[in-house]
Amino acid sequence: MKLARLALAGLLVGALAAPALSTPASARTATFRWANDGDVTTMDPDMLQETVQLSFLANVYEPLVQRDQDLKLIPGLAVKWRQVSPTIWRFHLRPGVKWQDGTPFTSADVVFSVHRMLAKTSAMRNVMGMVKTVKAEGPLTVEFITKTPDPIFPQEQTNLLIMSKAWCEKHDATVPVVLGSGTNYAVLHAMGTGPYKVVSRQPGAKTILVANKAWWGKLSPQAPQRVEFDVIKNDSTRVAALLSGEEDMIYSVPPQDLARVAHAPGVKVIEHPELRTIYLGLDVSRPQLLTSNIKGKNPLQDLRVRKAFALAIDENLIAKRVMLGQAHPTWLMWGPGVNGYNPKLDHRPAPNLAEAKKLMAAAGYPKGFTIGMDCPDDRYVMDAQICTAVASMLGRIGVKVNLDAQTKAKFFAKILPPKYDTDFYLLGWTPSTYDAENVLYTLLGTRNGERGAVNVGGYSNPKLDALIAAIGSQTNQAKRDAEIDQAALIIQHDIPVIPLHQQVIVWGVRDGYHVVQPADNSFPFRYFRMPKGK
Repeated sequence: MKLARLALAGLLVGALAAPALSTPASARTATFRWANDGDVTTMDPDMLQETVQLSFLANVYEPLVQRDQDLKLIPGLAVKWRQVSPTIWRFHLRPGVKWQDGTPFTSADVVFSVHRMLAKTSAMRNVMGMVKTVKAEGPLTVEFITKTPDPIFPQEQTNLLIMSKAWCEKHDATVPVVLGSGTNYAVLHAMGTGPYKVVSRQPGAKTILVANKAWWGKLSPQAPQRVEFDVIKNDSTRVAALLSGEEDMIYSVPPQDLARVAHAPGVKVIEHPELRTIYLGLDVSRPQLLTSNIKGKNPLQDLRVRKAFALAIDENLIAKRVMLGQAHPTWLMWGPGVNGYNPKLDHRPAPNLAEAKKLMAAAGYPKGFTIGMDCPDDRYVMDAQICTAVASMLGRIGVKVNLDAQTKAKFFAKILPPKYDTDFYLLGWTPSTYDAENVLYTLLGTRNGERGAVNVGGYSNPKLDALIAAIGSQTNQAKRDAEIDQAALIIQHDIPVIPLHQQVIVWGVRDGYHVVQPADNSFPFRYFRMPKGK
């Protein structure tokens, strides 16, 4: 009942605030307005591990170590750090930092936030999975003790968004809730140390941020002083809002509208290859699929069926016709720009329907079978269209795909832990560390409560697990790269997932606005600049 009252209260706050959400004409010049097809799902940084989610909240909450506009590591809430022994990292915290409610930031907040992130209900457990314990060594010093030597530990801190211990305790939000299972105060509200603070939240419609005048970093006078984020699901409506001047930026520009936006007066297109890999996942763990007409066994557990799926899918055609060239076809789960990428291993097998049909017949499915497929329709570029194309291609080998395209909030709540309620799905992943180990540990390692948190299909291979452990503690770069290659070859042989492509980030921006577009598709408002005179 308490959760229900909180949810109702949040809706009422949004409804009551609605009349004030339209910005007065006198204030519009100080406001940066942008739109996306999907909303930020929650204000709780430990509730969903997703780029839009974490990127938005990184404007409000901050990590110990952050990245600059070129994705290089820079100090955040920690001013310096060092490895004092193979398994101990010491961080010295920034003095004088205040929470947005005026209270001081201390090491107790860091310790609390790590424990919160490690809670069983947290979607971010794997990010801190290497941590054995964390302790305060004074008000502005924190030590992390890792389970094994960890050569990329600072990179792993960039998604540790620190929350106020006192604020969470005051509002009964010390533990995150599972996505789709309820709510608490932190789902609808936010209070960080960052350059912006949330002043209005209408889930599914609009969220407003204003500059935090007390931020330790001091915003540029040309940085946005107010940010309005609008959810505009329809592609044509979103593009029209940009072209009319109602929005200053849209993320992203649909491929079919790219030429129109690029040639429109007063608007520019910004493009950059993204680090995210879009892929298909297969349930290889259940003895019987949830949605198939095949009973008593799971056809996806047969390697011949998985090979047939891969050979039936023409990714080059998807990249050309669906993505309109805004994609880089791949056969690896991590792409260029991610440490461990080896172009020699990035060669997709050519589509071969005849061979795919032979494999299906040899596996005992000459007429195919039915299977359900889960797909978001507001998360990745042309996501629902990609799934429709995949379904059509698999139909040529007798596999009837029943596609369920849904909003990302419903999609993630369905397929992610603890439910893993899917047989076949489309997902995208950007490794937060920009290292292949993050992909292996999070998406492909055997699920154990920390490792494999987003291993939705339940794939398990002891040889791969051993390599993941070795890569996680290997300090010799040449040996580490060789181990990553070995892991890639295991995945390519077993096909528990089918990589598709790395998409291109395409934003549409009004002239005069300077925006920074990192390769991880984040949007750090502190680096944005308004037109002169605004």
